[in-house]
Amino acid sequence: MDTTAIDRFDSSRFEASRNRLASLAYRLLGSAVDAEDAVQDAFLHWQAADRQRIRVPEAWLTKVVTNLCLDRLRSAQARRERTVGAWLPEPLLDGDPMLGPAATFEQRESVSLAVLTLMERLSPFERAVYVLREAFSYNHAEIAEILGITESASQQHLHRARRRITAARRGGEVDPASARRIVEEFLAAATSGRTERLVALLTDDATAISDGAGLTKTLLRYDTPQRIAAIARAGFTSTPAKQRLAGGISTVHYALVNGAPAILFVPDDKVVGAVTFDITDGKIATVRGIAAPARLVRLTEAWRRHEPDTPLITQW
Repeated sequence: MDTTAIDRFDSSRFEASRNRLASLAYRLLGSAVDAEDAVQDAFLHWQAADRQRIRVPEAWLTKVVTNLCLDRLRSAQARRERTVGAWLPEPLLDGDPMLGPAATFEQRESVSLAVLTLMERLSPFERAVYVLREAFSYNHAEIAEILGITESASQQHLHRARRRITAARRGGEVDPASARRIVEEFLAAATSGRTERLVALLTDDATAISDGAGLTKTLLRYDTPQRIAAIARAGFTSTPAKQRLAGGISTVHYALVNGAPAILFVPDDKVVGAVTFDITDGKIATVRGIAAPARLVRLTEAWRRHEPDTPLITQW
């Protein structure tokens, strides 16, 4: 086999792992853009390596991507960008291959916006062990080899990660039909100005978080049902000024984003706003508003390949 044929063969071996590697990197970094960069860096490492000496390419690539992501998480820039109160994960439309394995509750939960946010409280090693174990089912011997630690350390990191995430976790999986009904009721109440109904749909300790469309350095946070209801009424009321900022009249769609119910605002086939909901015991516990353009690039790309349901609102 000539050199060109070998390179093509080795490139195809890498491409066969690309989606899995991107899913791993996204869980570790919470950013599709950063995940893509990490995978591309891994490809450069793969090209530069003596590939004939790599006995198990999948294991080798997993180790490279994981450690590239750990380097990013430890960097001074990441520490500045990901300070508490200043960072939200990048949302992905359900069906995006970067969301990766979703056969078990643990795999689905590990890519939810709620858990991706909670993982910011973990150390880089805790985060890596949690993702490798819960989402990809690696055993502690394999994780120890990937991270260059002992099996005992891997077990300790997992225990701490599970404890911290479990302590902050709210509820489990929600019936899809019930979730959609609750979100549609929230939208109807917000657009009609029914404050009492909005408050009734929220848990007593509900939280709303917004990235301020990327115009603020810190997230906007609201912590009482009454305040959230007031913000929702104002935010969901269509005005000519909002239409100009959005780039035109939007259609409003129900969708699933990172496994959670969401409302998307879409003028001219471009997603300009995503509002996601965490639901606990039949009520809304967390509302996230994401409108920073940089966080919606990949979601928009996926939306354009998507066949949407009938809009909840045809002109907003």
